[in-house]
Amino acid sequence: MKIAILTFDGFNELDSLIAYSILHRVKGEHWQVQITSPTPTVTSMNGLKISAQQPLAYANQADAVILGSGNCTRQLVTDEHLLNALSLNPDRQLLAAQCSGVLWLPALGIQNHQPVCTDLTTQPWARDAGLKVLEQPFHASQSVATAGGCMASQYLSMWLIAKSAGISFARNAIHYVAPVGEKEATVNHCLSVIEPYLE
Repeated sequence: MKIAILTFDGFNELDSLIAYSILHRVKGEHWQVQITSPTPTVTSMNGLKISAQQPLAYANQADAVILGSGNCTRQLVTDEHLLNALSLNPDRQLLAAQCSGVLWLPALGIQNHQPVCTDLTTQPWARDAGLKVLEQPFHASQSVATAGGCMASQYLSMWLIAKSAGISFARNAIHYVAPVGEKEATVNHCLSVIEPYLE
């Protein structure tokens, strides 16, 4: 299972790095989670500089792709070079977009008229892009999931693991990162959010 976490300059650390950590709770030689960027290094919205593990083209061959958010997303989704470099396909990939990451869906011609979840700042821009926005943290339809709010990373991660490896792996991953004394409650809550969207 190859998972690309698309991470651009201006990225939101919580979107990329929480998902990166949770997804790494699944162990196995065939389970690969990679920070995927158009440049060798990218700098977050708060000045954190990280190195890309894979170039942008990796996302096109990945089994799952996370489209994280950031304070440059509105500009990035109009960059013809980036748009031409990405060929994501929900018929063969799981796609998970968080907050302003949902703006990539119409830009890449992916959104299938299903509603999306996004953060409060992005909501008007998403509507301007022709998306129907839900007032909830998570929604998925078939192979495309969206989430709104930085801490909704846990829902996208759990959904991806459940879809790819199974519910037991998803429960274990969230259990590992959940606060002590709240582990079962956190797992059960996360599962209650994503379970209606699991086939």
